[in-house]
Formats: sequence, C-alpha cells, structure tokens
Amino acid sequence: MSALRWETHGRQWPNRAASRFVETPRLVWHVQVMGDGPALLLLHGTGAATHSWRDVMPLLARDFTVIAPDLPGHGFTKGRPAGGLTLKGMARALADLLAALGQTPVLIAGHSAGAAIALQTVRDSALTVPVVGFNPALMPFPGLAARIFPQLARMLFINPFVPRIFAATARRAGEPQKFLGKATGSQIDAAGIAHYATLLGNHHHCGGALEMMANWDLEALGAMLPDVPNPVLLVHSRGDSAVPLASVEKAARIMPNCTLEVLPELGHLSHEERPETAAALIRDFAGRPEQTRGAA
Repeated sequence: MSALRWETHGRQWPNRAASRFVETPRLVWHVQVMGDGPALLLLHGTGAATHSWRDVMPLLARDFTVIAPDLPGHGFTKGRPAGGLTLKGMARALADLLAALGQTPVLIAGHSAGAAIALQTVRDSALTVPVVGFNPALMPFPGLAARIFPQLARMLFINPFVPRIFAATARRAGEPQKFLGKATGSQIDAAGIAHYATLLGNHHHCGGALEMMANWDLEALGAMLPDVPNPVLLVHSRGDSAVPLASVEKAARIMPNCTLEVLPELGHLSHEERPETAAALIRDFAGRPEQTRGAA
C-alpha cells in the first residue's frame, strides 16, 4: 500500500477547504488554517492527524487564526525532518513551518505527545506564549514499563513487517473502534472512528507513529520541565487509559507556572469527546491578561 494520498484518502477529510500544502526544508506539510485574528497552533498526538481537531477548530476560528498541521510521519505530511521524529527534530520542523506561514502563535495547544512537542517548541524557540496540554504524555510512566516501552517501540520500529501487520489488522471491520476504545478509554463519534481507520489502515502512517514513539525521550523532557517558565494548563481525564493521572500530576507540580484541571468521565481523546469544553479552555487560557502580556 502506498502512502496516504490527498486526492483519494483525503476526499472526505474534515475541514478540507481549510487544507493547504506548505514546503519547508525536507518536508511538505499538510496544514489546515482557519479563521482570523491572533494565531493558535494545535498539535495532535501520536498516530493521529489534523482530524483530531476537526470540531475544535471551527469553534476557535471565530476569534483566532487556527493552525493545525499533520506532524511529520503522520497523515498527509511528506518527508522527514532533520534529526528525525524526535522531540527536538519536531520542534525545529515546526519553527520552519511557522516561519513559512509568517505566523507567531499566541498560544500552542497539544494533545498527548503533541503537548510534549509544544513544550519543546516554546523552550527551543524561546517563545513566551502559554501552552495547553490535553491528556499530556510528559513524564516517564511509573514502574518497569517506563524502561521497557522505549526499547519495545524501537524493536517494533526496526522490524519492517510490524507497521504492515498493524495496518492490516486495523483494516478489519470493527477493529479501529475496538482498538481506540481499549487504548484510550474514549467513545468518539462514527466520523472520528472512520478517519482513524483511514490512518491506522495505512502502514506508512503506522510506521511514522512507531518511529515517533521509538524516539521519545520522556526522561529528558521531564528534566526540562522545571525550566519552562511559560504559563501552562494541563487538562487530564479520569477515564484516560493511556496516560496515568499520577504522571500528569507530577508534571504539573514541577513546572513553576502550571495549572492542572481534571475532567470527569472522559478518556484520552477528551478534546474529541467534548470539543466545546476543549475550545472554551483554550480560549479562556489564551485570553487571560497575564498571558496576553507574556505573549507580547
């Protein structure tokens, strides 16, 4: 199977009219831009794409220019950034994308691994803007799994058959819904499941997600968090089966300017389950006077 093609796989992509393709060194990005006003940057998590923000973007576009890219290795973005799919490599690539768009965001919001990329980006680019992290994967998980998982991800990534096997499984009827429910604890709508099925059924996308996980250095990120001065809002969910609440609580404690909000009943894809809540949290955090001064 070839990589995802916009002309075929993207025909029914949400917010398709907002899509464009932007070239930067070594990459051709699929990015969606919507609305008018100060710029907000939205970053999806591992294995997802711009569809993850499908219902959040129109709500925020009433007041902001909303920018949501497919991260390298994911969705319809093509190429490989210098430094690979590492935190620093992703952050540098995003800086290039923002320069190409001529935009400086007043806030960056990320989901799961996207929250980690957001924090790495503000750190490396010396941006003083606030950051919102939904169900953020920021700290090594407790116990033996924290040490085993990166090695396991690397072993899976270097085996060329693993992404193909995973994609073939995801193409079976009912499998994407079953996988998402078990892995995230979220119940999302049929349209969202269909878009995940498109992504997870493509072995190139699966390979990019595995490579991103294989290169994730949460220990280094955790060591950096106490030096992040930006206003940060972490939003977690009690039903999240992917990221332990304890790890998010620890991240919130060690960042000097961080607030934690825990939502009841939702899972790892809380921003897809309750887009109105996600948009309201972002809008409120972007509009706080102390943060407006910090972004100036």
